[in-house]
Amino acid sequence: MRNPLDDFGCLVFDDRAMRERLPRETYKALQRTIREGKRIDPSIAGIVANAMKDWAIEKGVTHYTHWFQPMTGITAEKHDSFLSPDADGDIIMKFSGKELIQGEPDASSFPSGGLRATFEARGYTAWDPTSYAFIKEGTLCIPTAFCSYDGQALDMKTPLLRSMDSLNRQALRVLRLLGDTETERVITTTGAEQEYFLLDKEIYKKRRDLVFCGRTLFGAKPAKGQELEDHYFGAIRPRVQAFMRELNHELWKLGVLAKTEHNETSPSQHELAPIYTTTNIAVDHNQLTMEMMKKVAEKHDLVCLLHEKPFAWVNGSGKHNNWSLSTDKGENLLDPGDNPAENMRFLLFLAAIIAAVDEYQDLLRISVASAGNDHRLGGYEAPPAIVSIYLGSELTAILEALECGSPCNPAVRQMQMLAETLPAFAKDTTDRNRTSPFAFTGNKFEFRMPGASASVAMPNIVLNTIVAEKLSQFADRLEKEEDVEAALPTLICETVKAHRRILFNGNNYSEEWVQEAARRGLLNLATTVDALPYLLAPKNIALFEKQQVFSEDEVRSRYEILLENYKKTLHIEALTMLEMAKTQILPAASCFAGQVADNVARKRAVCPVACKAEEALIVRLSELTDALSDRIAALEQALSDVSRAEADALAAALSYRDKVKPAMEALRAVADEIEPLVAKDAWPFPTYSDLLFSV
Repeated sequence: MRNPLDDFGCLVFDDRAMRERLPRETYKALQRTIREGKRIDPSIAGIVANAMKDWAIEKGVTHYTHWFQPMTGITAEKHDSFLSPDADGDIIMKFSGKELIQGEPDASSFPSGGLRATFEARGYTAWDPTSYAFIKEGTLCIPTAFCSYDGQALDMKTPLLRSMDSLNRQALRVLRLLGDTETERVITTTGAEQEYFLLDKEIYKKRRDLVFCGRTLFGAKPAKGQELEDHYFGAIRPRVQAFMRELNHELWKLGVLAKTEHNETSPSQHELAPIYTTTNIAVDHNQLTMEMMKKVAEKHDLVCLLHEKPFAWVNGSGKHNNWSLSTDKGENLLDPGDNPAENMRFLLFLAAIIAAVDEYQDLLRISVASAGNDHRLGGYEAPPAIVSIYLGSELTAILEALECGSPCNPAVRQMQMLAETLPAFAKDTTDRNRTSPFAFTGNKFEFRMPGASASVAMPNIVLNTIVAEKLSQFADRLEKEEDVEAALPTLICETVKAHRRILFNGNNYSEEWVQEAARRGLLNLATTVDALPYLLAPKNIALFEKQQVFSEDEVRSRYEILLENYKKTLHIEALTMLEMAKTQILPAASCFAGQVADNVARKRAVCPVACKAEEALIVRLSELTDALSDRIAALEQALSDVSRAEADALAAALSYRDKVKPAMEALRAVADEIEPLVAKDAWPFPTYSDLLFSV
């Protein structure tokens, strides 16, 4: 069997390939850009492009593409061949520095939130040298940013890179004040755990809601779900194991550090977790992971579902964003060390994060807002919509002791002997709280709110920006202090005291916490439409402009795009429900009731007998089909009312939430009541039992 290390990164123009193929000075110049964030020298682009082309052609590549991330949540690419005529009329393979650095896709055909009109089509893609080029399905993919003719960001990568630069600037200011003269760059690192469902492809294709919407719009509760807790970490079935094995191999070839795989809590649900890496690359890798999951699943006659809530009654799928800060020397700034109580640098950065999450809890909620995630948040092991921070008992005690000026005795971290033959080991600084939206987990924060289908760019953009802002404020204050070291405890204590309301170590699902959070003044933005208006709050626009992450126009464009996406998602789901209800469920229920009535008539023709069960079933089905017809009409009316709603995007989104969505829920309730009454062979599409236990 081939050693996977032999193939790791074989499709990536990475450091190894660059060392082999680039002149020494060109290689050094490119490394300065990658490692130090220095602007690349355009004069070397031609040398890099030629080496990249030769490397790709040797691997059978004929085309290249600028691979970018527009505000659709997925990636985009336009392929061009290396073929070019020369002066003699022959064909040569050519790739210039200009073609590497700049592309020109149509900017009017992607979401822009009003930044671009149809007649203003020009846009640009710009090479991102900090993310390695790679080969995907025979095409050289060059990671790029995407902007309008006027230089406005139309993608996820541009603001992410800006936010990383902003955090680097402010973190370096703080480190210099703490006496660190060696660190040259602070980077954010991310590891995005990806949850997903695998379904049998033939069964999936029989459900229009899954095909059109990525989730089930109908489905009665199955006899067995996840109640026995027997799927989580259970033995992986051979068909799934074969999929995982191929997925790992394909991701490793692309340099994606896929590490952990296991069954998740719900039947047919699984998870893949990578090793953390620089946030920019982690976001690119997660996009590749989602794409590769779907492609590899197809090869195994499976379908990979990435929707946040494909099924009611069982867990939805999230994407836990493990976020931390590191120096270019490899030091993790969120590592508490052996004695966190005396680690002032760690406590200072911790305090900045606490303050940032508290002051900008609205932005964190917005960063994960979508119609799909609204179904997931708040139950079945997904965190609630109320943002809070879990620190664990030890760190909480340290901060409380620091505030009171009293010594703190660290808890004993040695695990008690479990059995004579088992080795001793140390406990982590914190426990885990699966109900917390934002939990400290040893040397990083786990942001558990992002949904499975979304890009993790926006959560990281927000995290980087809000922490940069608090570090900026800390630096402003400390720069005025004569004795910075002496001022640190006071600054940390004042910050934690001012933002204590965001700290909560308990059960985030409890009704008591909802009430307590309200008393504390924390936001409870239950739906996307509740959250999005906060994006335009003056403090948030001022934040993004100050940290040079978004202009006001770019903020407003994203507000419009998110609202539009919410409306379109609900509209497609409502139309799909109507189609399924009118052409599948209603005919099936009526037909089955007719079959039962015919059976009763045949029985009585032979011998007059009582058919109480059949007659009761016929009556109940008749009542429910009448109710279903009424609910269909109500949903149609709701859609008609919304179509006449105000042109204002927010007003229209509110109408979808308050009129269309309740009508959809009412229609589903009746359909799900009909399903168990109809014989299985008469039901028009696979049930939850078929879907969840087919693989």
